[in-house]
Amino acid sequence: MGSPLNRQRKVIDFALSSLARRKAKNLALLAVYTLIVFVCASLIFFVQAMKREASLLLAGAPDMVVQRLLAGRHDLIPADYGQAIAAIPGVQAVTPRLWGYLYDPAYGANYTLMVPTDDPPAPGLVRVGPGVARIMGVGPGDLLPLRAMTRDSVLLDVEKTLAPETELVAADLILLAEDDFRKLFQFPAGRATDLAVTVANPNELVTVASKVAALYPDARPILRSEMERTYDALFDWRGGMMVVVLAAALVSFIIFAWDKAAGLSAEERREIGILKSIGWETGDVLLLKLWEGIAVSLTAFLLGVLLAYGHVFFFSASLFEHALKGWAVLYPRFRLVPEIDAYQLGVLFFLSVIPYTVATIIPSWLAATVDPDAAMRS
Repeated sequence: MGSPLNRQRKVIDFALSSLARRKAKNLALLAVYTLIVFVCASLIFFVQAMKREASLLLAGAPDMVVQRLLAGRHDLIPADYGQAIAAIPGVQAVTPRLWGYLYDPAYGANYTLMVPTDDPPAPGLVRVGPGVARIMGVGPGDLLPLRAMTRDSVLLDVEKTLAPETELVAADLILLAEDDFRKLFQFPAGRATDLAVTVANPNELVTVASKVAALYPDARPILRSEMERTYDALFDWRGGMMVVVLAAALVSFIIFAWDKAAGLSAEERREIGILKSIGWETGDVLLLKLWEGIAVSLTAFLLGVLLAYGHVFFFSASLFEHALKGWAVLYPRFRLVPEIDAYQLGVLFFLSVIPYTVATIIPSWLAATVDPDAAMRS
């Protein structure tokens, strides 16, 4: 067959023509193969991109959040806890935060109400997130009705809608003045939802947290690193949940692919017998089958990965966003920034391409070692 490179080229040409002769079977296999790779790659891309977004968002979170527990549940914390915590060496600032959730039965949505520590709205005014404005159909100058804990309706003027770029974190957000917040929730004076603590030296965070816990046994300090680990575990759990749901489909595909790859048809056995009878060596036959397996599995892998990339980063994983994003009514509209984990993509390549390629060689080797006349007669 001439030079090694020329030999490989001719074998690849023959392998592609051989696949084309069994077009229907190979196209069916390629479609199922691509679908499985597409789903797995979509999960990998989506989970990695969400972890990246969570990491960026938490970069602006407080170094530490201090909550108060009562009977194991989150309770309102006395604001004067902040004065004692601020006196701990290394603590730079302590800021009481007011925030909470308000359920709207009319739209079936939960809103996050928060009093911003910097530049809060004037009493009677609110700033609403893009999701709230969309679901309630309100804009600047409109009245926003909210249901207080006393079941009275409180009307607030919409000052402005928050920028669409903030939708990922502000879709369900309503910013309001402290007086309005306390009126809506009947929030007691001198209490806060939690305390945001800033520590000058990050290496002292654990020490400060232990001093806070010793000072107030009913307080629970939460470090930013713990929040990051929680988000990582959450997205890993949701991605794993999807994999479990798809496990049945994966097993079916493996059985299907193994059957198609391992079970040579009479036509394929006859083809191997003819090739051996005209002078092909066993190594040449194995090389041919290797290229056939690579052509099918590599094409399915590349197609599946490209489709998954478009699905996640251009269409926001719309096919399974409910399972991965959650079941909230107010879904934020955002486009994920590509974040690809080369290691996980490599594992997907190894698990999807290598097994099928190997599975095509073994039965071909068995068929190529028999007498050519017997192979053609089979």
